Amino acid sequence: MALQDIVEQIVTGLGYDLVEIERSAGGLLRITIDLPWVPEASSSLPEQFVTVEDCEKVTRQLQFTLEVDGIEYKRLEVSSPGIDRPLRHEQDFERFLGSVIDVTLKAPLGAAATGQVNANRKKFRGTLERSENAENAGKAGHWQIVWRDEPDVKPGARVSKKREAAPLQALGFTLDELREARLAPIVNFKGRGAA
Repeated sequence: MALQDIVEQIVTGLGYDLVEIERSAGGLLRITIDLPWVPEASSSLPEQFVTVEDCEKVTRQLQFTLEVDGIEYKRLEVSSPGIDRPLRHEQDFERFLGSVIDVTLKAPLGAAATGQVNANRKKFRGTLERSENAENAGKAGHWQIVWRDEPDVKPGARVSKKREAAPLQALGFTLDELREARLAPIVNFKGRGAA
Protein backbone atom coordinates (compact mmCIF):
# COMPACT_ATOMS: atom_id res chain seq x y z
CA MET A 1 0.00 0.00 0.00
CA ALA A 2 1.26 3.54 -0.81
CA LEU A 3 2.28 5.97 1.94
CA GLN A 4 -0.60 8.34 1.13
CA ASP A 5 -3.16 5.53 1.51
CA ILE A 6 -1.66 4.22 4.75
CA VAL A 7 -1.51 7.63 6.41
CA GLU A 8 -4.97 8.65 5.20
CA GLN A 9 -6.48 5.41 6.50
CA ILE A 10 -4.92 5.87 9.96
CA VAL A 11 -5.74 9.58 10.25
CA THR A 12 -9.38 9.24 9.13
CA GLY A 13 -9.77 6.11 11.27
CA LEU A 14 -8.83 8.18 14.33
CA GLY A 15 -11.44 10.82 13.39
CA TYR A 16 -9.28 13.53 11.77
CA ASP A 17 -8.84 14.94 8.26
CA LEU A 18 -5.52 14.59 6.46
CA VAL A 19 -4.46 18.01 5.16
CA GLU A 20 -1.07 17.14 3.65
CA ILE A 21 1.90 14.78 3.69
CA GLU A 22 5.37 16.14 3.11
CA ARG A 23 8.68 14.27 2.83
CA SER A 24 11.74 16.44 3.37
CA ALA A 25 15.45 15.92 3.08
CA GLY A 26 17.03 14.11 5.98
CA GLY A 27 14.19 11.62 6.35
CA LEU A 28 11.59 13.99 7.85
CA LEU A 29 8.00 12.85 7.32
CA ARG A 30 5.60 15.71 8.12
CA ILE A 31 1.88 14.93 8.46
CA THR A 32 -0.64 17.76 8.86
CA ILE A 33 -4.05 16.95 10.35
CA ASP A 34 -7.20 18.90 11.09
CA LEU A 35 -10.53 18.25 12.74
CA PRO A 36 -13.29 17.20 10.34
CA TRP A 37 -15.61 19.95 9.15
CA VAL A 38 -19.36 19.43 9.33
CA PRO A 39 -21.18 22.23 7.42
CA GLU A 40 -24.41 22.13 9.43
CA ALA A 41 -22.71 22.11 12.84
CA SER A 42 -20.08 24.77 12.03
CA SER A 43 -22.43 27.70 12.61
CA SER A 44 -23.79 26.52 15.97
CA LEU A 45 -20.59 25.24 17.63
CA PRO A 46 -17.58 27.27 18.72
CA GLU A 47 -14.51 26.74 16.53
CA GLN A 48 -12.38 23.80 17.67
CA PHE A 49 -8.68 23.26 17.06
CA VAL A 50 -6.23 20.38 16.88
CA THR A 51 -4.50 19.97 20.25
CA VAL A 52 -1.12 18.55 21.24
CA GLU A 53 -2.92 15.46 22.55
CA ASP A 54 -4.53 14.94 19.11
CA CYS A 55 -1.12 15.11 17.42
CA GLU A 56 0.37 12.74 20.01
CA LYS A 57 -2.40 10.18 19.46
CA VAL A 58 -1.94 10.23 15.68
CA THR A 59 1.87 10.09 16.04
CA ARG A 60 1.75 6.96 18.22
CA GLN A 61 -0.56 5.14 15.84
CA LEU A 62 1.42 6.19 12.75
CA GLN A 63 4.75 5.13 14.27
CA PHE A 64 3.39 1.65 14.91
CA THR A 65 1.75 1.31 11.48
CA LEU A 66 4.69 2.69 9.49
CA GLU A 67 7.08 0.34 11.29
CA VAL A 68 4.86 -2.68 10.56
CA ASP A 69 4.55 -1.68 6.88
CA GLY A 70 8.31 -1.02 6.57
CA ILE A 71 8.05 2.65 5.53
CA GLU A 72 11.45 4.36 5.84
CA TYR A 73 11.69 7.66 7.72
CA LYS A 74 14.02 9.12 10.35
CA ARG A 75 11.70 11.57 12.06
CA LEU A 76 7.91 11.83 12.15
CA GLU A 77 6.21 15.15 12.76
CA VAL A 78 2.42 15.45 13.16
CA SER A 79 0.99 18.96 13.44
CA SER A 80 -2.05 21.16 12.94
CA PRO A 81 -2.35 23.20 9.73
CA GLY A 82 -1.65 26.52 11.48
CA ILE A 83 -2.88 30.01 10.62
CA ASP A 84 -1.74 29.78 7.00
CA ARG A 85 -3.57 26.52 6.29
CA PRO A 86 -3.36 25.28 2.70
CA LEU A 87 -6.64 25.02 0.76
CA ARG A 88 -6.56 22.10 -1.67
CA HIS A 89 -10.00 20.56 -2.00
CA GLU A 90 -13.45 21.89 -2.81
CA GLN A 91 -14.49 21.23 0.80
CA ASP A 92 -11.67 23.50 2.07
CA PHE A 93 -13.01 26.39 -0.02
CA GLU A 94 -16.56 25.74 1.25
CA ARG A 95 -15.31 25.70 4.85
CA PHE A 96 -13.42 28.99 4.61
CA LEU A 97 -15.92 30.93 2.49
CA GLY A 98 -15.73 34.60 3.56
CA SER A 99 -12.15 34.30 4.89
CA VAL A 100 -9.15 36.27 3.63
CA ILE A 101 -6.93 34.00 1.52
CA ASP A 102 -3.71 34.20 -0.50
CA VAL A 103 -3.95 32.79 -4.03
CA THR A 104 -1.11 32.01 -6.44
CA LEU A 105 -2.11 31.23 -10.02
CA LYS A 106 -0.27 28.73 -12.25
CA ALA A 107 -0.05 31.31 -15.04
CA PRO A 108 -0.23 35.12 -15.02
CA LEU A 109 -3.45 36.79 -16.08
CA GLY A 110 -2.01 37.88 -19.43
CA ALA A 111 -4.43 39.49 -21.87
CA ALA A 112 -7.38 38.76 -19.57
CA ALA A 113 -6.19 41.47 -17.14
CA THR A 114 -8.51 44.44 -17.00
CA GLY A 115 -8.51 47.73 -15.12
CA GLN A 116 -5.76 48.27 -12.58
CA VAL A 117 -4.50 44.66 -12.37
CA ASN A 118 -1.02 44.04 -13.78
CA ALA A 119 -1.12 41.45 -16.60
CA ASN A 120 1.93 39.60 -15.18
CA ARG A 121 0.50 39.28 -11.69
CA LYS A 122 0.06 35.79 -10.23
CA LYS A 123 -0.40 36.45 -6.48
CA PHE A 124 -3.51 37.91 -4.90
CA ARG A 125 -4.93 38.41 -1.40
CA GLY A 126 -8.65 38.89 -0.91
CA THR A 127 -11.88 37.62 0.55
CA LEU A 128 -13.02 34.23 -0.76
CA GLU A 129 -16.50 34.21 -2.31
CA ARG A 130 -18.52 32.09 -4.71
CA SER A 131 -18.26 33.23 -8.30
CA GLU A 132 -20.97 35.73 -9.22
CA ASN A 133 -20.36 35.28 -12.93
CA ALA A 134 -23.78 34.43 -14.45
CA GLU A 135 -22.56 31.33 -16.29
CA ASN A 136 -20.63 29.97 -13.28
CA ALA A 137 -22.89 31.01 -10.39
CA GLY A 138 -23.56 28.15 -8.02
CA LYS A 139 -21.39 25.65 -9.90
CA ALA A 140 -18.86 23.64 -7.94
CA GLY A 141 -15.26 24.75 -8.42
CA HIS A 142 -15.98 28.34 -9.47
CA TRP A 143 -14.69 30.82 -6.89
CA GLN A 144 -13.55 34.40 -6.72
CA ILE A 145 -11.57 36.63 -4.43
CA VAL A 146 -12.46 40.28 -3.88
CA TRP A 147 -9.94 42.92 -2.79
CA ARG A 148 -8.99 46.59 -2.85
CA ASP A 149 -5.48 47.69 -3.86
CA GLU A 150 -5.12 50.34 -1.18
CA PRO A 151 -1.67 51.75 -0.39
CA ASP A 152 -0.36 50.84 3.06
CA VAL A 153 -0.79 53.54 5.68
CA LYS A 154 2.41 54.38 7.54
CA PRO A 155 2.23 54.05 11.33
CA GLY A 156 1.22 57.36 12.89
CA ALA A 157 0.12 58.88 9.59
CA ARG A 158 -3.28 60.54 9.35
CA VAL A 159 -5.68 59.36 6.69
CA SER A 160 -8.08 61.92 5.31
CA LYS A 161 -11.75 61.07 5.69
CA LYS A 162 -12.29 62.63 2.27
CA ARG A 163 -9.94 60.15 0.62
CA GLU A 164 -11.82 57.93 -1.78
CA ALA A 165 -11.56 54.19 -1.22
CA ALA A 166 -9.87 52.17 -3.95
CA PRO A 167 -12.36 50.35 -6.18
CA LEU A 168 -13.26 46.75 -5.41
CA GLN A 169 -11.70 44.22 -7.74
CA ALA A 170 -12.62 40.58 -8.26
CA LEU A 171 -10.79 37.62 -9.74
CA GLY A 172 -12.69 34.48 -10.68
CA PHE A 173 -10.84 31.15 -10.73
CA THR A 174 -11.25 27.39 -10.65
CA LEU A 175 -9.17 24.97 -8.60
CA ASP A 176 -7.37 23.82 -11.77
CA GLU A 177 -5.97 27.33 -12.30
CA LEU A 178 -4.36 27.50 -8.84
CA ARG A 179 -0.78 26.69 -7.97
CA GLU A 180 -1.45 27.35 -4.29
CA ALA A 181 -4.15 28.75 -2.02
CA ARG A 182 -3.74 29.38 1.71
CA LEU A 183 -5.54 31.18 4.50
CA ALA A 184 -3.91 34.57 4.94
CA PRO A 185 -1.91 34.58 8.18
CA ILE A 186 -3.66 37.52 9.82
CA VAL A 187 -3.15 37.74 13.57
CA ASN A 188 -5.41 39.76 15.86
CA PHE A 189 -3.92 40.34 19.29
CA LYS A 190 -7.13 41.90 20.63
CA GLY A 191 -8.86 38.54 21.05
CA ARG A 192 -11.58 36.67 19.23
CA GLY A 193 -14.59 38.63 18.09
CA ALA A 194 -12.81 42.01 18.33
CA ALA A 195 -13.19 44.22 15.26
